[in-house]
Amino acid sequence: MKLLLTSAGVTNPSIRDVLVDLLGKPIADSHALCIPTAIYGNPASGPASVWRFITGQTPLPMCSLGWKSLGVLELPRCPAFGEEQWVPWVQEADVILVAGGDTTYLSHWMRQSGLVDVLPSLRDTVWVGLSAGSMVLTPRVGAEFVMWPSARDDRTLGFLDFSIFPHLGIEPDNTIACAERWAAEIAGPAYAIDDHPAIKMNDGTVEVVSEGHWKRFPS
Repeated sequence: MKLLLTSAGVTNPSIRDVLVDLLGKPIADSHALCIPTAIYGNPASGPASVWRFITGQTPLPMCSLGWKSLGVLELPRCPAFGEEQWVPWVQEADVILVAGGDTTYLSHWMRQSGLVDVLPSLRDTVWVGLSAGSMVLTPRVGAEFVMWPSARDDRTLGFLDFSIFPHLGIEPDNTIACAERWAAEIAGPAYAIDDHPAIKMNDGTVEVVSEGHWKRFPS
């Protein structure tokens, strides 16, 4: 997959330009599939937050970018559908837009639904993550980012070899000092990003596209 990992969506022209480059065609010609599942894992969110994400009624640009079409995939429903129904929806999408919320809840349902097994085959698909939608592909998120009461620990899917600390600079919990303590606890490669950079990954190459502030923590 081609990855565009953000803290707050496609927040500036630099990120949008990279998205178009990864798609290989204009946004207006691209079919999107959004996954709002992580929102339900955040006790402070709910159905209204899901509606706002899908309809673009938030300051986090994802679903409102002008896609040719926009579908919704709610992962807890996938086992009832059967793979023969929902897997083609994923395969036909040019881009998958993954909402923020609780990362461990999203990780759980990516496994339970079977989506995690489909991802390696999506070579040309672009995955655009927003906060938890980015963090879910990393090995760990840190205990401070776990909100789902049923989470066993802070481990996630581990598709990447680095972790992500989002929303850098937002006080009181996301200051650079907080990020430094988090990175020491993670004890592995990591990036802290505010709401304006994005981490691009294509063909194994990692690049930070930035109109904001970020810091890399080596292992």
